[in-house]
Amino acid sequence: MAATPRPLLDDPRPLLDDPRPLLDDKVVWVAGVGPGLGGACVQAALRDGARVVASARDGERLAARMAELDPDGERVLVAPADVTDAEACRRVAAAAVERFGALHGLVDVAALDNVMGGLDDTDDAAWAATHRVNVIGAMHLVSAARPHLAAAGGGSVVFIGSQSSLRPAEEMFQVAYAASKGALLAAQRSLARELGPQGIRVNTVIATWMWGPNVELYCAWQAAERGVTPEAVRDEIASRMALGEIPRDDDVAEAVVWLLSDRARMVTGQELLVNAGEIFGG
Repeated sequence: MAATPRPLLDDPRPLLDDPRPLLDDKVVWVAGVGPGLGGACVQAALRDGARVVASARDGERLAARMAELDPDGERVLVAPADVTDAEACRRVAAAAVERFGALHGLVDVAALDNVMGGLDDTDDAAWAATHRVNVIGAMHLVSAARPHLAAAGGGSVVFIGSQSSLRPAEEMFQVAYAASKGALLAAQRSLARELGPQGIRVNTVIATWMWGPNVELYCAWQAAERGVTPEAVRDEIASRMALGEIPRDDDVAEAVVWLLSDRARMVTGQELLVNAGEIFGG
């Protein structure tokens, strides 16, 4: 389906001169909100003016985290849901529109990333579970959001990818996880072409190591295994990066906000690596 050509902006300067926050008057759905990147995406979106629909499987933990970010409950709708449940995803999308009047963006942070091992260590159940969350779950989210994004005149979908889909990690094998994130990149490109005529952009932010509790635990584990300090392991990881620093959750969230915003209105079907220069390009 070819896109209908749209008229050029009468004056491109409003994009440059607009002083409003990046997501002013936008409604964004962040799926897979937890203590790490999902929460950082919600926080960044709120800071930049959005109203947010936050979903995750653990409703109690989700509500507690959102109460910290939006004590009055005026700008965040807490909507527990499992991405593997297509009907639950549709209910969240409908609730977003009922509460806030529209839906302009979707961020998929939900992922199953704890399936460790190479080919001989990964059974059929592990393959199926990983792809059910990371690929099929992502499609459930897009399917649920698409009609509402189109009704709003278009919108932005941002997937969270993994550098493991581009270059296998040296420290560990995660063949099922890497394959699922590679499949998500292929889906992103196809969806960008399919949904572009409806004004819907689809992009992926590809993350690498993100400094936080999980990486701290990894550094402590490796330190104990190798008889070195956790700081030595951390510095070893950082030394592979051109900028010499391990990115944080909020570094990735900043890239997500930009892709959600109208500042990225001509960006679709692309991967943005937020990896401090650990690798370049795909």
